[in-house]
Amino acid sequence: MILAVPQKGFSAHMSRKFKKGYFVQGQFVAEGSELDLELKRELKGGSDEPSRTELKRESDELQKLGESLLILRADLMAKVDLPDKLVEAVAEAKRITNFEGKRRQMQFIGKLMRKLDEDAVEGVRAALLEQSQGSAQETLQLHLAEQWRDRLISDDSACGEWLQSFPGTDSQQLRALIRQARKDAPASSAATVSQGLAPRQSRAFREIFQLVRSELGNAQEDKVDAADLDEDN
Repeated sequence: MILAVPQKGFSAHMSRKFKKGYFVQGQFVAEGSELDLELKRELKGGSDEPSRTELKRESDELQKLGESLLILRADLMAKVDLPDKLVEAVAEAKRITNFEGKRRQMQFIGKLMRKLDEDAVEGVRAALLEQSQGSAQETLQLHLAEQWRDRLISDDSACGEWLQSFPGTDSQQLRALIRQARKDAPASSAATVSQGLAPRQSRAFREIFQLVRSELGNAQEDKVDAADLDEDN
């Protein structure tokens, strides 16, 4: 039996200097350290078998991971080596609208998830991470497109900066859209203010956004292609 023995001269003030842990026979043991793990194994009779709590935590994680498959894009799902039975179960869960029926189907998916090997589980995690990073990148690109659109309309120097950064842009089309958006802005503002309505953006305003967003997307794809080419070489 292991007893925690307080160290002489140990005070509450001094305890704040230590990491989270405990004392055993006058020796401080930090939680998570090799000594801590060894002592816990001794308490469990020297067994390295996972505890019931650890098994429950792992089961819950796999259940949530299985539920996340319902929102995973089809192209990313195809990248993961999953059993046909699990893929079919996910497709069926998407079709079920009844609450109780879907709950039972999700439990079934969790059961199938617990049968996966570690490589397949890691593949699911990687696919979900790739999807979340892609969503974050898309959101960032939308914000950047909005900022460029507003600058192009309000700042005379912005057009030159844009064309320098994105020389493939049709300069005549961009300048024509900027001129039209500036003409439309005062009339649009006056009409909406008089009617107490939210501002309604002109066609040119929207087309500038689409043009900018398209060019930003092309530039991002070029970066990805270049990175893939470097890896192949």
